Amino acid sequence: MTQRKRALITGITGQDGSYLSEFLLEQGYEVHGIIRRTSTFNTDRIDHIYVDPHNPEARLFLHYGDLTEGVTLRRILEEVQPVEIYNLGAQSHVRVSFDSPEYTVDTVGMGTLRLLEAIRDYQGRTGIEVRFYQAGSSEMFGKVQEIPQQETTPFYPRSPYACAKVFSHWQTVNYRESYGLFACNGILFNHESPRRGETFVTRKITRAIARIVAQQQEKLYLGNIDAKRDWGYAKDYVRAMWLMLQQKTPDDYVIATGETHSVREFLELSFGYVNLDWQAYVEFDDRYLRPAEVDLLIGNPAKAKQQLGWQPSVTFAELVALMVEADLQALGVAAANGAGGKSSADLATIRQRLSTIHE
Repeated sequence: MTQRKRALITGITGQDGSYLSEFLLEQGYEVHGIIRRTSTFNTDRIDHIYVDPHNPEARLFLHYGDLTEGVTLRRILEEVQPVEIYNLGAQSHVRVSFDSPEYTVDTVGMGTLRLLEAIRDYQGRTGIEVRFYQAGSSEMFGKVQEIPQQETTPFYPRSPYACAKVFSHWQTVNYRESYGLFACNGILFNHESPRRGETFVTRKITRAIARIVAQQQEKLYLGNIDAKRDWGYAKDYVRAMWLMLQQKTPDDYVIATGETHSVREFLELSFGYVNLDWQAYVEFDDRYLRPAEVDLLIGNPAKAKQQLGWQPSVTFAELVALMVEADLQALGVAAANGAGGKSSADLATIRQRLSTIHE
């Protein structure tokens, strides 16, 4: 019997980690994830795929660890013996990184270096190739140097988080060139889903809409709504991560839709889904402004499309509808309740398309 491929994922309980776990299990992998020890459970995104490890059919296993602990990372690597590692763990909220810069840089930047060192040591001793994926970010481009941004666009990070991601990017390149590691950087532009954290602006908006329709919230407070981002669907983007590690040679790729939309446009579409005027509910709060803003991000995914055969499957409008609908359903309210909503025919058409996306 052929042994299953083993993958190790940091950040497995996050949005991307949960979708990647699902995808790898579908591909026949045995999946291992690193989680931090807390006094409360934080595994809700993967609970539906978790099976008790005592069950002989179990293929998803969790290990306590942290990107700030190099010794623990090495121990887990020795125990799991993966052939693929996906480094998705991070303090990933850009605004919070200004408030906690040291912790952010330690987990995001030094965490990557600790993993790379563990892989280099393990691979050198065992001769077993470990393929490594580093989760980069469009935030590394920061201040606009070129439109659209592509793999050769210079980085100009504008936050502690982005600076740490740039460090991780170049360490990954350095270990690939210095030690021959199969190490790839995925420079992923914004990718969202109903599993997005509730403090990120897209999910903050869609969750607020559901609460407003349910009469549980009156106002939504936001910072800069004129910032423009290239928004895609997270489930599409984890497929790109896997594709990078299936190539003959390691490389770096921009993963994006090639479109840019403002937060204001997201508001218009999402509130419009329930026939509400967003301007009646949204208030400005300067606490949500960044000390240094990133005004415009738009990626050029040409390389990924050509070399990986990857392309996004969900439009911006579909993504917005998917997220609003999921948050409405989570609260047990419908778009047509109270707030006017769309016609039954419109909603039926939208929901039929959303069902094909398989959130």
